[in-house]
Amino acid sequence: MILGAYTVYLDLWLCDLHGNVLANGRVDRFKVIGQNVAQTKWFREALALRSGDDYVAGDIESQPLLGNAQVATYCASVREGGKANGKPTAVLAIHFDWEPQARAIVQGVRVGAADKARVLLVDSNFRVIAASDGQGILSERISLSLNGQRSGFYQDRSGTLIAFHATPGYETYKGLGWYGVILSGGA
Repeated sequence: MILGAYTVYLDLWLCDLHGNVLANGRVDRFKVIGQNVAQTKWFREALALRSGDDYVAGDIESQPLLGNAQVATYCASVREGGKANGKPTAVLAIHFDWEPQARAIVQGVRVGAADKARVLLVDSNFRVIAASDGQGILSERISLSLNGQRSGFYQDRSGTLIAFHATPGYETYKGLGWYGVILSGGA
């Protein structure tokens, strides 16, 4: 039902406390039941959640069990009796289908037709997680000189104009320290 209502989710997994996938939402598409995800960062962080009201948001990754799709994985703990302070019994992992959403964002930024600007989203480590030219995704890191600012622009030594802005999060969600970046001109 959730997957039908929220088409931005690629799959949902219910995992036991040892990292074994017990159930998933798209059994016809992804054969993940019985796979073990105990070594993933998002699963380990989910095990450490203090209450059923808490959650973790993983970095963008290419998920082999989902056909190497680029996903953002969000996790919460399932608690005994459905109580926030109940004993943890499982982990629920929601895999957000990152690539098509991210591509729409970076390719939707309007820059001048003559300008060969590159539009990026980068994570808190300045790793490229989306690029209007489709290059360097999940492998390239860029250098940003923020100088303590959440937004701004400057010209680097090569003559490239670099504009950046921190992503704001949403309501009570602070975000993950990502930036939108536009690179224009230069050598």
